[in-house]
Amino acid sequence: MTNTILIIGAGIAGLSAAQRLAEANLPVLVLDKGKGMGGRMATRRVGEAVFDHGAQFFSAKTPDFQHFVGKAAELGIAREWWPGIADTRHPRWVGTNGMNAVTKFLGETQSVHQGKKVIQIQAISGGWRVSTDDHEPLEGAALLITIPAPQALDLLENSGFHLPENPLRQIAYHPCLALMATLDRPSSIPSPGGLQTNGAVVSWLADNYQKGISKVPSVTIHASPDFSRKHLDGDLQEAGKLMLDAVQVFINPAEVLEWHIHPWRYSLAYERHPAPFFEAETAAPLLFGGDGFGIGNVEGAYLSGLAMAEQLIGNSKR
Repeated sequence: MTNTILIIGAGIAGLSAAQRLAEANLPVLVLDKGKGMGGRMATRRVGEAVFDHGAQFFSAKTPDFQHFVGKAAELGIAREWWPGIADTRHPRWVGTNGMNAVTKFLGETQSVHQGKKVIQIQAISGGWRVSTDDHEPLEGAALLITIPAPQALDLLENSGFHLPENPLRQIAYHPCLALMATLDRPSSIPSPGGLQTNGAVVSWLADNYQKGISKVPSVTIHASPDFSRKHLDGDLQEAGKLMLDAVQVFINPAEVLEWHIHPWRYSLAYERHPAPFFEAETAAPLLFGGDGFGIGNVEGAYLSGLAMAEQLIGNSKR
């Protein structure tokens, strides 16, 4: 049996765990169904337009995350940004060239296999076997699952794997429709390019041009949780038109050259597990973490991954 630690999910939780485990000289393999790293710390390019269409910024309130963000800032990967929102006690940080620059920095020295969707897990002697959608079985001594809790529950069900104690069922997420629009001129979103509206249709506006990540005017529009939930499985083009109508004071429809919409089914965890991770009572280590644990959001996801790694490092020293 290999002593490799398998991690499902290449978002910031999975990647922070991988980095800390690698620092402790423990072999790691990260698997992710997507084509790129980062999860909801997502940046998309459409022609010359660049969009942060998932997480828009992050704060750093804890020493561990402040240390990481400080290092990223020294390397020019992250920088401070202050959107016009109520709580300005902590600086808001962004990826200098987009939010996914931060997770690329975390994952650049890790073994990350992209386009690998894990469809089944199986407990075996001394560890775990996971099967991917391309029928490749992989084995490891420990398994960390950092995908959103509903997806983790689906994976357990598909595997016929039952946990007597399962706090994943209490974790709940708001969905979010993210509209990305390329404009023929700058938007009217107030400086520095971020605006929390909390409207019935739209909750957030971001000007990626003002933010400094796009060479041409482009905006990201996040729908409200209620609107997103209502339209998530419906006609997204119709939903997008309604979203654009709702922000005409900032974006004239005549200025929109093209737009695309991305549905985030698990955008923001509003019911979280209080601890930074959950460890199942299994023969070989099986840990669950991510932004649905601890303090949540980007910082909580990073700390969740770090805490899972420290748990395994502690186990390896016993």
